[in-house]
Amino acid sequence: MSSELILVIILALIFEFINGMRDSSNIVATMISSRAFRPNTALGVTAVAEFLGPFLFGVTVAKTVGGDIVDAHLLTLDALVACLLGAIAWNMVTWYFGIPSSSSHALIGGLIGVVIFTASASVINLNAIYKVLVGLFLSPLAGFVVGFFILRLIYFFAQNASPNINEFFKRAQLFTAVGLAFSHGTNDAQKTMGIITLSLLIGGVLGDFTVPFWVIAASASTMALGTALGGWRLIRTLGGKFYKIRPVHSFATQMASAFVILTASFGGAPVSTTQVVSSAIVGIGSSERFGKVRWTVVSDILVAWAITIPVSGLISVGIYWLIVNVLRSG
Repeated sequence: MSSELILVIILALIFEFINGMRDSSNIVATMISSRAFRPNTALGVTAVAEFLGPFLFGVTVAKTVGGDIVDAHLLTLDALVACLLGAIAWNMVTWYFGIPSSSSHALIGGLIGVVIFTASASVINLNAIYKVLVGLFLSPLAGFVVGFFILRLIYFFAQNASPNINEFFKRAQLFTAVGLAFSHGTNDAQKTMGIITLSLLIGGVLGDFTVPFWVIAASASTMALGTALGGWRLIRTLGGKFYKIRPVHSFATQMASAFVILTASFGGAPVSTTQVVSSAIVGIGSSERFGKVRWTVVSDILVAWAITIPVSGLISVGIYWLIVNVLRSG
């Protein structure tokens, strides 16, 4: 492997670590806020499940991200370096300010940005981009709708239950949270697998797009490590700023989110766990009453979602220009 290829792999794993650290909040925020589990227990269980997820559900999403969007022969390793640095930079900015933006949007935005800048928009596989954008932009709506109706169903079946049912909703979160963590590990770790495998193709290490076992293991391990450390700024945002989370809300959020993310994963569509969980929380709160949700927080998150792809794309293009015109020319 060349030093440049090794750099791409290192940056991809750094991105995955940050992704795990940021997105751990999506999995455990409602568990912690509803007092179903202690923070360290919630993070530990989630980390183990996220490590196992990529080994259980295939690499369909990795193929979409790394193999379908653009022909490997039209990209360079410098372009992937710029893409990853742009996504990492935007993730760190939004993490610092506690904004639950999408790591998936940042990565896709960076990749599209450098592809258009280095080649042209015409080299992009429009069918793959369509699948990616549909997954990224329709999954929040799906999270809202599924969350809205799941809570209605729960209240219908539990309408004659005693207050002790809250204990059921607390304990049952062990299963729903593990299911959500499996789905997150399955979908999000595959994005990094796709980028690393794409870099191995560009670098001549692989002859076709086949994800090596060590790439799966490295991506899963790095995500699990980031998850174990947690992203406390975003846990506070998702766990309390929308409304006061009770055990039934947490249980319903995890069910709705896991369903949407796993469905997308089987279809090969990369989705944003942040978006799906956030929209599921909002849908569940709205199911009780629309006034329950603090909509100003929702609007702030929507703005972050809207600007992530273009901003991360522009950052990546700027970094690529610096690499080519400053570092390489010097």
